[in-house]
Amino acid sequence: MDKKQNMLAGMIPGYSFVPVILALLLNQIAYFGSRAIAGEWYHYNLEISLDGKIPFWPPAVLIYLGSYLFWAASYILLARQEKEKAYQFFLSESLSRLVCMSFFLMLPTTNTRPAVEIDGIWNQLMIYLYSADAADNLFPSIHCLESWLCFIGMKNRRGTPRWYQIFSCITAVLICISTLLTKQHVIVDVIGGILIAELCFSIGKRSAVLKIYGTWMDKINKA
Repeated sequence: MDKKQNMLAGMIPGYSFVPVILALLLNQIAYFGSRAIAGEWYHYNLEISLDGKIPFWPPAVLIYLGSYLFWAASYILLARQEKEKAYQFFLSESLSRLVCMSFFLMLPTTNTRPAVEIDGIWNQLMIYLYSADAADNLFPSIHCLESWLCFIGMKNRRGTPRWYQIFSCITAVLICISTLLTKQHVIVDVIGGILIAELCFSIGKRSAVLKIYGTWMDKINKA
C-alpha cells in the first residue's frame, strides 16, 4: 500500500489530492445519485431530425471508451500544474457536475438506441456499453463536457506544447463525434456539454469564486 501511495504522490502533488477526489466524488454523485432519484421519472427525448441522419457506426466505441485514458492523462497533467491553476481546473470540474446533476433531475432525458447485431467485436463492445450504461442522464453529455474541459484546461496550462494543445482539441472533438456515432447521445447533448464546460471554466477563473474554493481546499489539506 505504501508503494502505491508513494507512486500516486509522485504523480499528483499534495495540494491537488483533495480537489481531484472531490471532483471524482461529485461525478459519481451527479451520475448515479440522480439516476437513483429520477430513474422512474418521465424522461424526455431531445432528438431532432438531424440526429436521424447521423449513422450508427460501432467502431466509434473505441474512441468513446478510450476517452477515459484521455481524461486520466489530463487529470494528472492538470493536477501537476501550479496550485492556483490546478484549483481553477478542479473548481470548474466540481461546478460542472453540480450543473449536470441539476439538469439530470430537472430534465431527465433518454434517446432511441438502435438494434445491434451480435456478430463482430465492435458490435459486442456496443452491446456491452449499452448493457452497462442505461439511456438516461444524457443532457448534458458528461463525455463531451469532460473532454472539452480537459482541452480547455490543457490550452490554458502554462508550458503545454502547441502540438499537445492541438492533440487535446482533436481528441475532444473526436470523442464528441463518437457519442453521436455510437448513439449514446444526441446533438443537443453534445452542444450542452461543450457550453457548460465553457461556462464552468469561465466561472472557475473568477477571482472571488476561486479564492473561496482555494481557501477551503487549503484548510482541508492542512487538517
